[in-house]
Amino acid sequence: MARHLLVTGGAGFIGSAFVRCHLRDYPDDRVTVLDKLTYAGNLANLAPVADNPRYRFAQGDIADADVVRELIQGVDVVVNFAAETHVDRSILDPGSFIETDVKGAFVLLEAARRAEVELFLQISTDEVYGEVPVGASRETDQLAPRSPYAASKAGGELLVRAYHETYGLPTLVTRASNNFGPYQYPEKFLPVLITNALDDKPIPLYGDGRQRRDWLYVEDHCSALERLIEQGERGTAYNIGAGNECENRELAARVLDLLGKPRDLIQSVPDRPGHDRRYAVDTSRLAALGWRPAHTFAAALERTVRWYVEHQDWWRSLQDAAYQAYYQRNYADRSRLLSDE
Repeated sequence: MARHLLVTGGAGFIGSAFVRCHLRDYPDDRVTVLDKLTYAGNLANLAPVADNPRYRFAQGDIADADVVRELIQGVDVVVNFAAETHVDRSILDPGSFIETDVKGAFVLLEAARRAEVELFLQISTDEVYGEVPVGASRETDQLAPRSPYAASKAGGELLVRAYHETYGLPTLVTRASNNFGPYQYPEKFLPVLITNALDDKPIPLYGDGRQRRDWLYVEDHCSALERLIEQGERGTAYNIGAGNECENRELAARVLDLLGKPRDLIQSVPDRPGHDRRYAVDTSRLAALGWRPAHTFAAALERTVRWYVEHQDWWRSLQDAAYQAYYQRNYADRSRLLSDE
C-alpha cells in the first residue's frame, strides 16, 4: 500500500540517507522532506533524488506550527530526524538545542495527533542513557543524559511517550549508536579524522582518546528504521547498534592506516566537559525482529574513507569561514591551552 512520509531533517546526514534508501526500496511511497537548512542541512545530500517525482522538498522549521500543519496533511508516517545534534555545539549554545529538539518535537507531535497519522517515529540517540562503564543499556533503563544535547533528546523522547500514553498516538522511539558514512558533515569525529588526514593536519583527540563507541553504518541504521516502521511495537523504544565497539584512538589509527598517513598526526587536546567514556546498547529487541547489520565495520569504514577521498568538493565547500571559526574555538584553542600547560 502506498504511503506518504514526512521526513523532518531530511537534508541532514542520516535523514538524507533514509530518504535516498526509502525512495529506492519503496517505489510506491512518496516522501516530503522538511528541513530548516541550517549549517548541517545540505540539499546536495538529496541531489541523487532531486528529480524523483515522488520526492518533494520544503524549507522550514519544525518549531513553526503553521508550516508543519500545512505539510502534515495527508501524511501517513512522520519520521523526525530534525535536531541540533553535535555535543560540542550544545556545550557552546544549549538554547538552540532546546528550541529544536524539545519544542520542535512538541510542535510535530501536536500536528501529528490532530492529523491522526499512522505512526510518529522519533529518532533519538544512545547518549540519553549517559555513560555506560560496563555492560549495555536496555530500553527500560533510566535515562541519565550528561550533555545539553543528550538532555534535549531525552526531553523530546519523553514528549513522544506522553503523546502515546495520553492521546494514543502511535509512536516509536529509536536510540542509535554513533553513525558514520557518506555525506556526514565535516565537524563530526570521523569526518574530522578523514579530512584532516587528507590535508596532513593534526588529528584532535579529546583527552587520552580511550573513549569507546559502537559504530553503526548509516545504511544499516536506515534498514533498521524500515524494519521498525513495519514491525516495531508501537509506544515503545528500540536500541540500534552494530556491535562495532572501538576506542577513538584506535579508530583514528585505522583511518590513518587506510590513507597511508603517519600515526603521529594524532594530537591530544583537553577533554570536553561531561565527556562520556563509553556507550553500549543491548539490541536484542531489534534482533528479535530479524534485523542484522548488512555491512562489516572494516568494509563500511573503508567505503566511507574512500567516499571522502573521492568527494572532496562536497566537504571542502562546507569548510567555510563559519566552520573554520567553530573549529578554531573547539579544537585549536584547546590545543593552545594544552601546549601552554
